Amino acid sequence: MTGALAPAKPLTALDRCDRCGAQAYIRATLPVGGELLFCAHHGRQHAAVLRDRGADIQDESARLSQSPTSDQSGR
Repeated sequence: MTGALAPAKPLTALDRCDRCGAQAYIRATLPVGGELLFCAHHGRQHAAVLRDRGADIQDESARLSQSPTSDQSGR
């Protein structure tokens, strides 16, 4: 084992917060294996502590402020 993490797949609408069940925008991959998913609210509450304990944080909460057409070709 090399210890390198595989690139995380993007979060989808099917990924749900482990605290409240809302759509997840933050994934914390734990150093011992496994992952936790959080909505933006709960992610902000827990990300710093998890990062300090060695978790890799994938934060996609910026998607919340994007318009639905921002990823289309200027339409």
